[in-house]
Amino acid sequence: MNFGLRHIRYFAAVAEELHFRRAAERLNVAQPALSRSIKHLEAQLGVQLLDRSNRRVRLTHAGTVFLSGCQDVLRAMEGVIARTNKATTGELGHLVVGYTDFAICGELPAILRDFQVRHPDITIEPVHGFTAGQLERLKTGKLDFGFLTGPLHQSEFASVTVQDDPFVAVLYDSHPLAGRNGVDLGELAGEPFVLGNPSGWQHFNDHLFSICRRAGFAPDVAQHAFNSEGIFGLIACEMGITIHTTCAENILRKGLVLQPIRDLDATLPTIAVWRNSGVTLTQQLFAEFLVERA
Repeated sequence: MNFGLRHIRYFAAVAEELHFRRAAERLNVAQPALSRSIKHLEAQLGVQLLDRSNRRVRLTHAGTVFLSGCQDVLRAMEGVIARTNKATTGELGHLVVGYTDFAICGELPAILRDFQVRHPDITIEPVHGFTAGQLERLKTGKLDFGFLTGPLHQSEFASVTVQDDPFVAVLYDSHPLAGRNGVDLGELAGEPFVLGNPSGWQHFNDHLFSICRRAGFAPDVAQHAFNSEGIFGLIACEMGITIHTTCAENILRKGLVLQPIRDLDATLPTIAVWRNSGVTLTQQLFAEFLVERA
């Protein structure tokens, strides 16, 4: 059949107005051209769409059915055009975002929620990953953004700090130090520690060992766990203690206590990281949002 979107638009206007002159004015076309277009459409379909008798325009039954379909087509086209326009500005897209335990227990949920309120047609795929693994996936383009443990000194990446968390001691509630109003770092010397697996928690463990060395001791590592929940679970079993950050209060399980470390002013930075080059429009929107929020 030889007709297109223009014929559909013209017919829909006449069918909705039930008046050729008003439809022509609405479309900003000459009335004879509009009449020819409708006749061409009827000829192509082989049906009468409009009843033009008695100087009035009425829809035939076939015309009513066809109008419903035309309106669906026009609405669909409007949606396609709107989405196409959004794609040209980056407003329609997909982001793969890596995160550590510290990010998801801290500011990341609010960041992603607020970004999606502002940009509802950008979908986000969150992927858990350790700092080193995220950096590798960022380099290969498998991640668009990483929320990981800082600091970072690699010129191929841009970054912004999204949270800076004080360190705390995590104790089981029957521990002798649990009832105190804060502890000194040196009081943790000799305690069995539960840490994250060295293969994934290297960046955080480097921070932890560094601050312990400043107090004159190295942690006595008794157990390892894959993630924060595992670490806290082993502490709840009274297998040891750990040093974590204040974001732990968002996922702390029953039977555990967070104690401020009074003589420690160091903090753990969580940073958002993305590639410096080859950034898409959608990635640029998220990067600008992160910088604005920082």
